[in-house]
Amino acid sequence: MGVRRVQLGRIGAALLAVAAFAPHAHAQQNAPLHVKATDLFSLAAQAETAGNAADAEAIYRALAHDPDADIRSEARFRLGMMLSRLHRNRDAAIEFRAILDEKPDAARVRLELARVLTELGDDSAARRELRQAQAGGLPPQVAQVVDQFAQALRSRKPWGASVEFALVPDSNINRATDAETLDTIIAPLELSRDARQQSGLGARAAGQVYARIPIATDLSLLPRVSGQGEFYRKSEFNDVSASALIGLEWSPGRERIRPSLGGTFRWYGGTLYAGTATASVDWQHPLGRKAQLTTSLTFADTDYRQNDLQDGLLLNGSVSYERAFSARAGGSITLSATRQTAQDPGYATAAGGASLLYWREMGRTTAYANAGIRRLEADRILFLFPERRRDWNFTLGAGATFRALQFKGFAPLIRLEYERNSSTVGIYDYRRTAATFGITRAF
Repeated sequence: MGVRRVQLGRIGAALLAVAAFAPHAHAQQNAPLHVKATDLFSLAAQAETAGNAADAEAIYRALAHDPDADIRSEARFRLGMMLSRLHRNRDAAIEFRAILDEKPDAARVRLELARVLTELGDDSAARRELRQAQAGGLPPQVAQVVDQFAQALRSRKPWGASVEFALVPDSNINRATDAETLDTIIAPLELSRDARQQSGLGARAAGQVYARIPIATDLSLLPRVSGQGEFYRKSEFNDVSASALIGLEWSPGRERIRPSLGGTFRWYGGTLYAGTATASVDWQHPLGRKAQLTTSLTFADTDYRQNDLQDGLLLNGSVSYERAFSARAGGSITLSATRQTAQDPGYATAAGGASLLYWREMGRTTAYANAGIRRLEADRILFLFPERRRDWNFTLGAGATFRALQFKGFAPLIRLEYERNSSTVGIYDYRRTAATFGITRAF
């Protein structure tokens, strides 16, 4: 590391920790303290060995603000490793991510981040970090170890939870047309104000709780409960959904297969809108060291409580290809198809679409952009309307997570969305623009 020196002014607890281990470090009480970085690292190691983790952490955090990038990275790495040994894996993940913000090609750090993510139960994020490490290029010996890690990667956390809160200003909270009248086979139909486009500022809350119960080698029981709600000043536009699933997670070799059964309920304006019984299966398949293929198939029986003519079966399938382009960037492409039956063929539809996602690490900011297109056609003409429903749906989005502003493991995020649904049936023709200001985890 060389004979670099660190000047410590008033650094609070860190200075107290240094003074405790080196009471004779300076003779003049008012003189600035000049200490070799190597000495401080040694003091931190001694503190940790003596069981004084708080003192060691204070020294590492002081060194993490050093002007020299190598010293900062070394301090954060040692701090992350210590926090991991103390089973403070969320804090360790934050330190490893801070190093990668400055040095994305630090393969060892990325592997340690993948390890602690595994301990946290987030195996999909861990696998993504492995792909990013491999995309950056690894020596043959290290690549072999990473391959073994990827093959053995399992979520060991027996339970977990996630939560998100956000404010969502939206130009069209009910995804409705802005037209005052609709053409029908009888006469123009005048829409009430509530049936037309409404803008508003909403509060969004979403969360999930899951458990992982081993029942055999490479086989676990996986119950999950999740919910999401968007709430507005006008309660008739509140949109709330909740689901409960129970399934299996089978991990033969590098594969991951998850069949599940469950149900979902959705309330709109405080009234039960629909209930759905669902059966699904997801399959994750690694493609080499940098890519992954995810296939999903869902079969559902939907009961619309306000309109029995919409009741029917829903079959949805999707295939997603995700790839790491470099240590800082990656992307995915998703193809999907949906078939929905209904008692009234006018509500029965077939749809297909594609979406693209690109993300990139830029310092301590993760930015992404996405675009999608989807085509939908109804089986028959819906009563009252002169044409069979045929839609083109276009979506654009961009967002960023700002880890430089993190607080207690959470960081602010901003998302911008634009959606245009062009339909031959006026009631389904709309535009919307929305923004999301929320918080998410910082690693």
